[in-house]
Amino acid sequence: MINILHGLGLRFLALGHHTPFMHIGMAHNYRNSGQAVQAVRDAGYEISLGLMPKSVGPLTFVFTGTGNVSKGAQEMFNALPCEFVEPHELKEVSRTGDLRKVYGTVLSRHHHLVRKHDGLYDPVDYDKHPELYTSRFNTDIAPYTTCLINGIYWEQHTPRLLSRQDAQKLLVPVRSATGATEGCPELPHKLLAICDISADTGGSIEFMTECTTIDSPFCMYDADQHIIHDSVEGSGILMCSIDNLPAQLPIEATEYFGDMLFPYIEEMLLSEGSEPLESQNYSSVVRDAVIASNGSLTAKYEYIQKLRESREYAQSLKMGNKKRVLLLGSGYVSGPVLEYLTRDSNVDITVASVMKEQLEQLTKKYSNVTSVHMDVIKHEEELSALVKKHDLVISLLPYSAHPLVAKKCIDNKVNLVTASYLTPAMKELQESVEAAGITVISEMGLDPGLDHMLAMECIDKAKEVGATVVSYTSFCGGLPAPEHSDNPLRYKFSWSPQGVLLNTVQSATYLKNGEIINIPAGGALLDSVTPMDFFPGLNLEGFPNRDSTKYAEPYGIQTAHTLLRGTLRYKGYSKTMGGFVKLGLINPDPYPLLSSTTPPLTWKELMCKLVGIKPPAEYHVLKEAVFSKLEKDKSQLEAVEWLGLLGDEPVPAADSIVGALAKHMEMKLPFGTGERDMIVMRNEIGLRHPSGHLEDKFINLVVYGDNKGYSAMAKTVGYPTAIAAKMVLDGEIDAKGMVIPLTKNVYGPILERVRAEGIVYSTHSVIKQ
Repeated sequence: MINILHGLGLRFLALGHHTPFMHIGMAHNYRNSGQAVQAVRDAGYEISLGLMPKSVGPLTFVFTGTGNVSKGAQEMFNALPCEFVEPHELKEVSRTGDLRKVYGTVLSRHHHLVRKHDGLYDPVDYDKHPELYTSRFNTDIAPYTTCLINGIYWEQHTPRLLSRQDAQKLLVPVRSATGATEGCPELPHKLLAICDISADTGGSIEFMTECTTIDSPFCMYDADQHIIHDSVEGSGILMCSIDNLPAQLPIEATEYFGDMLFPYIEEMLLSEGSEPLESQNYSSVVRDAVIASNGSLTAKYEYIQKLRESREYAQSLKMGNKKRVLLLGSGYVSGPVLEYLTRDSNVDITVASVMKEQLEQLTKKYSNVTSVHMDVIKHEEELSALVKKHDLVISLLPYSAHPLVAKKCIDNKVNLVTASYLTPAMKELQESVEAAGITVISEMGLDPGLDHMLAMECIDKAKEVGATVVSYTSFCGGLPAPEHSDNPLRYKFSWSPQGVLLNTVQSATYLKNGEIINIPAGGALLDSVTPMDFFPGLNLEGFPNRDSTKYAEPYGIQTAHTLLRGTLRYKGYSKTMGGFVKLGLINPDPYPLLSSTTPPLTWKELMCKLVGIKPPAEYHVLKEAVFSKLEKDKSQLEAVEWLGLLGDEPVPAADSIVGALAKHMEMKLPFGTGERDMIVMRNEIGLRHPSGHLEDKFINLVVYGDNKGYSAMAKTVGYPTAIAAKMVLDGEIDAKGMVIPLTKNVYGPILERVRAEGIVYSTHSVIKQ
C-alpha cells in the first residue's frame, strides 16, 4: 500500500498534478513500519487541509480479498483521512465526494459476480460451477475506481476481475461534465493504478503478466497497444506487483514472524512426525498450519492437489498446443527471426532452404529448429505438404516467390508473413485469402515496413490534434558503415544483390508540389539523383523508389502536395551503376549462353559480346571499346576494371546477365570479418495545424550492424518480421485478409518491441509561422 501511494504521487506528477502523495517514499526507505505510517499520515494531513488538486477529483480505492494482505493494505489506508463506502456508492462519491478525504470500498464476491443466464449470485452454486458466472467489476466498479488494490488469487474457469479488452475500454478518454480546471490538465481516465498484492501473474488481472521488483517497482500497461513499459509516463495504467514485499522491511518482518512463531516452537519440537496428525496434541494454531502429514495433504489443504492438477492440465494443454512455424529461406535475415521466435519454448520452427551449410549451422544453434533441405520453388507438392503441417509460414524468399507460397497457404488455410512489398500478383489473391479466413501480412521489414510504421505513428498523432499532412518524403538505405565504403560502388551487400541491381532500372512515380512525376524503367531513375545533406558527414544521395503516389490513400494523406519515397546511397553509387546500365549488365532477360549446361564464358568474352567486338580481343582494344560505350567516363571505367569485368575470370552460371553480375558482386563486395553495415532512414512530414502554422516533423533511424552479430539490415528486417509473426501466433493480430502495418494496433506494439532489440529512432520538429 505504501508503494502504490508513492507510485500514485509519481503518476499524478507525470500527468501534471502535484499531490501530497509525493511526500510518501517507497517502503524500504523507512526504518520501520511506524515511520512509514507517519509519512502516510503526513500526506493525509495535507489532504485534510484541502491541498489535493481539484483537477484530480475525488480519489477512490477498491480493495479485493478478505485475507491478511488485503487487511494489511486497508490498515495502512486508514492512516489517510478516509471514508469506507459500499460498492454501489462508489459511482456517486467518485463524482461528488469531498476532496479533503479519500474513499475506499471492500469488494466481496456478491458485489460483482452474477450468473450469466439470470444475473443472480448464489454462493453455493458458484463454488460448484464458477464457469457459469461472470464479473461485472469492469462495468459496475472499475469505471469509478482510481486505484485497485487486488488481493485475490485466480483459479481457472473462474471469472477474471479485468481482461485486456476491459482495460482498453477503461482507458478511453472521458471528458468530465464540468470541464477542465483552469491551468490544470484533465486526467486521461479514472482508473490510474493497480497494486496487485497477490502477484498472481496472468490471474484475476489478465494483463498483469509479470511481477515488478523492488528496484523497478512500477510499469505502465498500455492496453491500446497491449504493451508494458518501465515508466510512470505515457499512456496506460500504473502497475505495481512486487512479489517479495516483506524484504522491504526485513528486520521488522523477521522480528514479527519470529515473535508469532516462538510460542509454538516447543510443541513442534516435541511432536512425532511419524504419528497420525489426529493423535498429536497440537494447539489449533499449529494444527491448522500443518500442510502435509505422513505423505498426505491435511484436510484443510487438500485444495492444493486440485490446484496442482489444474495447473498440470493447463501445462499439458500448452505443451500439446505448441505453435508450429515454417520459415522459408535461411539467408541474411533468418538469424534475427529465429533468435526472436525461439525465445518462446512453445514455438517449434522448421526451416526450408537450398543452402545446406546454413541449415546445419541453424539446427546446431537452436534446439527447437529442424531443417528441410529443398528448393521449395521447384518442389510445389513438397512445399504444400510442409505448409499443411504448420500454423504460420514466414517467407524470406525473393518477392517473386511469394504468390506461389501464398497460394499454398490459402489451400491449407495457414497464415503467412513476408517482409516484401504487396505486389500486384499478391493483391490478386485478396479474395482468395479472405475466403480462406487467413491472415497474410506483407511489407513487414525495413523498407517497406518500419518506414510505414514510423510514418503512420506521426500521421495518426497529427490527425488527433486536427493537423493535416501537406508533404511526406521518406528515404532509406542499407549501406556499409563509412569506414567500409572504400570501393567504386561505395556499397557492399547485406541482402539480395540482384534485388539491389534491379532497383536501379525500375520505373518510379512521385508527387512534387502537386505535379505527378513519372520516370520510365530502364535506367532513367539514375538521372534523378538528388544530394541528401540531412547528415552532411555521410555524403549521401537519393533517388525515387517505385510508385510513391499509391501511398496517399492508405496513409490517409490525400491532402499532401508532395509525396516521395526513395533510396539512399553514398554519393557516386548512381554514377557507377549508370555505367553498368550503359553496358547492358543490368539486364534481367534470359541469356542462354550463361546457362549451367553451356560452356562457361569469361567476363572478357561476355563484355566483347556486349560492346559488339569479336572475341578474343586484346585487353586494350576491349578497354577502349568499353570506354567508348561509357561515353568516356573514367570513373565508370575504373569501376568496371576494379570488378574484373575485363578479365579472364569465369562468369557465374545464371539465367540472366544481371543474375550473373549479382553473383559476381556478392563475391567481390561482401562484408569482411569485423566489418559492419548501417541503416539510414529519414522521414520528413510537413503538417498544417488548425491555427494555420506549419510544422516540419523529422524522424531519423540509424542502426549499425554488430561486428560479431547480426547486420543492421538483418536486424531491421528480421525483428519486425519475427515480432509480427509472434503477434499472429498469439492472436494480437487477428484481422483476416491482406494486412500491411498501417494501423495502430499493429505498428504500435512492433515499434515498442523493436526498441528492446536496439532499433531506436529519434524525432524533432521545426515550427514555422
